[in-house]
Amino acid sequence: MDSTLLFQQLGISLLLGLLVGLQREHAASTMAGMRTFPLITVLGTVSAVLAGQFHLGGLVMAAGLMGVVAVLVLTHLQKIRQPDPDPGNTTNVAMLLMFSVGALLVVAPMEVAVAIGGGVAVLLQFKPELHGVVRKLGDEDLKAIMQFVLITCIVLPVLPDQKYGPLKVFNPHETWLMVVLIVGMSLGGYIAYKFLGRNAGILLGGVLGGAISSTATTVTYSRRARDDRNNARTAAIVIMIASTVVYVRILIEIAVVAPDFLKAVALPIAVLMGLTLAPGLVVWFRVREQSVAMPEQENPTQLKSAVVFGLMYALVLFALAAARHYQGAVGGEGLYVVAGLSGLTDMDAITLSTARMFKDAALDPADGWRLIVVAAMANLVFKATMAGVLGGRVLLQKIAILFAFPMAGGLAMLLLF
Repeated sequence: MDSTLLFQQLGISLLLGLLVGLQREHAASTMAGMRTFPLITVLGTVSAVLAGQFHLGGLVMAAGLMGVVAVLVLTHLQKIRQPDPDPGNTTNVAMLLMFSVGALLVVAPMEVAVAIGGGVAVLLQFKPELHGVVRKLGDEDLKAIMQFVLITCIVLPVLPDQKYGPLKVFNPHETWLMVVLIVGMSLGGYIAYKFLGRNAGILLGGVLGGAISSTATTVTYSRRARDDRNNARTAAIVIMIASTVVYVRILIEIAVVAPDFLKAVALPIAVLMGLTLAPGLVVWFRVREQSVAMPEQENPTQLKSAVVFGLMYALVLFALAAARHYQGAVGGEGLYVVAGLSGLTDMDAITLSTARMFKDAALDPADGWRLIVVAAMANLVFKATMAGVLGGRVLLQKIAILFAFPMAGGLAMLLLF
């Protein structure tokens, strides 16, 4: 029995149980919630694993199912007899699950059963914390999570996994997989903002803003600076920190899509990251005690936004492939034009497209990191322009000085290496 595969099955089982339990508990269900559903789901997985180990495996599955049914029947009986009963579903299901875990120790790798038993103990112990998470999530937050589930679990599996188009670069399944990656990263930042964001302060506000959307953060804080010129320094710091987080996103995206490409791009991106972060921290150190509330962040999992990003990614990928194909050589000027234009408003599409081309052996690593550096510099120019247009002359002056450091570093790398 492959323990890695088994862990994957159990992990998915647990996550699905948590997902349904979150929805039920948010709906104030008295039958089962964020702990009971994962236990029931994992119980089903464990029963199925056990069923494969016995000649009459169907009886094992039936026994597990009947155990859950018996718990539900007892719960309803208690509700009838008592005005305000406490049926103790979690304890009952935990008992059934631990029975199966004990049997699993005999028929499966020991570390799997140990992990399940430990996970059950942790799940039971952290009841207040889990309920606290549910209380902090509002309707819009739950909607964001469910929309991510729609994007990941419903749309992705039905898309064909084959290439289309004249240059054979458009793969619907791979394209939507990139959408899932980007939306997932933004959703993580959005959830973190919900727990930390409103009173996060300048530094953490920039980090969370960059995790969700550095472009949206630049627009929001630039408008704040125009409304109150005293906020210009704060806005500049937040924009710098958010722009630094963009490079972290770039490294994560490349590590996921094309890990081998990371060797070529890590140093140039680290240089840009350091030259963006350092001046921002110097300015932040002077106002670090200042408390600034983050503006309300929008749901990053909207289906419309996901489709737009998917189209953008496919367009950039096609444009890079076309530039390479029609110019006859890797590294033609057309590649850099595409990188500069696509990097203006968004770094994710050009990063993922470049990584994809490297993975398909359609791009040299030296040209790959240059494309990303060009896109990053174009992105800085676009953000500075937005800061000037939306935030006014004072903010533009501050941003121009701070952005001069990564711009100079990027130019130096392109010219000297």
